[in-house]
Amino acid sequence: MDKYTKSSLNKFKEEVANQLGINLKPGDNGNLSARDAGRIGGEMVRRMVKAYQERLK
Repeated sequence: MDKYTKSSLNKFKEEVANQLGINLKPGDNGNLSARDAGRIGGEMVRRMVKAYQERLK
């Protein structure tokens, strides 16, 4: 994964976490519960799938 893609995904992750009311710290988030991490990742996937489906129309 190139630097630009990784940076974009991190920004997207922070955006989603903020909208879900989950506080992420820059760098290590080892204190994040598995449930919250799953909520962030699941919502990211839902949004990516939705965006892809929209492009297919």
